[in-house]
Amino acid sequence: MTSLQDAITIVKELPRRSLPVFPLPSLRESADTWAGTRRKTIKMRVRWLRFAIMLCGTTTVAAGLAVDVKTLAAAVDAHYNHLRSLEAEFTEVYRGSGMERTETGTLWLKKPGKMRWEYRSPRAKLFVSDGKDAWFYVPDDRQARKTSAKKLEDIRSPLAFLLGKTKLEKELQGLSLASDKEPLQPGNIVLRGVPQGLSDRISEILMEVTPERQIARIVIQEADGASTEYRFQEMKEDAPMKDAEFQFKVPAGTETVEGGLGP
Repeated sequence: MTSLQDAITIVKELPRRSLPVFPLPSLRESADTWAGTRRKTIKMRVRWLRFAIMLCGTTTVAAGLAVDVKTLAAAVDAHYNHLRSLEAEFTEVYRGSGMERTETGTLWLKKPGKMRWEYRSPRAKLFVSDGKDAWFYVPDDRQARKTSAKKLEDIRSPLAFLLGKTKLEKELQGLSLASDKEPLQPGNIVLRGVPQGLSDRISEILMEVTPERQIARIVIQEADGASTEYRFQEMKEDAPMKDAEFQFKVPAGTETVEGGLGP
């Protein structure tokens, strides 16, 4: 890759490499003639400098586009496949039907298939799964909804990437760099793809990956134009967790509803 410093060095050496050497003016040469010659030399050097800088920038951009998506996806898979658990602060942003809703809380994940989402703001909610059953509970509503974890994976399959259960290249059709999308943090890379079997409901998924191969953000773009964005901060990998944290006991006086689950 040509660096900017390399480009400047090349330009500095250009008079010796390719530019004509101008002799000192003879007594017959006028001052104006010599000044004109110097101006031409300077202009030529400037043109070469601009060309070298352009070459440097072009080479850098080409290198960025040459990121091997397959290698990157495999590195992300390997990172999460080796984790046993993950704790993170999350921000969930829903945009659709002319509205925007932002919620925050803490997420706990544990293999195999255990999830616990505690929403704190603006309203307390709990979404928890022990890998077999999944529950969504809102204390203010005094209602708990239940569904099987298998059906839940179909609904929220993009978040399965955080459990290290899937392969990005296999699960996301047309996996590629989303070069038109700005990452939240400089140095991160944004990927896009369409989840297998959900193309009728989800038009694309954007996934922001850090240099450490962590997933910092997932954006689920639905076919109807709505989108749900998950941002993850303060990630703690392989944090100790008890299985009891992923089990739900229906509080007294709470109505239980089967199916229709989703925060």
